[in-house]
Amino acid sequence: MRSHVERHLVERIGWLRAAVLGANDGIVSTASLIVGVAAAASGKAEVLLAGAAGLVAGAMSMAAGEYVSVSSQADTETADLARERAELEQSPELELHELSRIYQQRGVTAQTADEVARQLMAKDALGTHAREELGISHVTSARPVQAALTSAATFTAGASLPLLIAFLTPIGQTMIVAVTAASLLFLALLGALGARSGGAPVGKATFRVFFWGALAMAITAGIGKLVGTAV
Repeated sequence: MRSHVERHLVERIGWLRAAVLGANDGIVSTASLIVGVAAAASGKAEVLLAGAAGLVAGAMSMAAGEYVSVSSQADTETADLARERAELEQSPELELHELSRIYQQRGVTAQTADEVARQLMAKDALGTHAREELGISHVTSARPVQAALTSAATFTAGASLPLLIAFLTPIGQTMIVAVTAASLLFLALLGALGARSGGAPVGKATFRVFFWGALAMAITAGIGKLVGTAV
């Protein structure tokens, strides 16, 4: 029988989540900032400066936020694994019965569950309990540095798009319309790309990213316009 290697889409979940979130946030926040400032500012340099500052600040914020958040998840996983390791050393038989019950609850007979649990624990007790009891595996385990770098890079890429449109268009209503239209298009493409990469329905994912991104951009741009006009 020929062996084959399977690569499941769930293996992409860690970096894909950070990538979609980073790019989406980059487009929405920077486009909203540009539109809000453009509605009140008189000079193009002011708009570009605000957009560039938003890009840098946003990328750093995304990286720091992802790193702290995912590091907290990693710390929790480490603590759970340490606790599980101690329980395996102190009460191996109890842990064996616990693993067997997990398999029995999934529909395996008691005798088969006992045998499977015994064999798996003989090979890798901690890894088996981490996977079956705690839900921790190499696919879902936290990777803080990867998440931080992915978020920062994709935020920068996303934010660069509306900033480029603002650079290429004249100040005023033309810039506002161009940045808004282009950003909505970018959001739709991002939703489709994220869905395709993750194997999800393209239409549903595209609409979701487009709708919520457009709503967030409209609210943020409206507030920016009001505040800018008041100042």
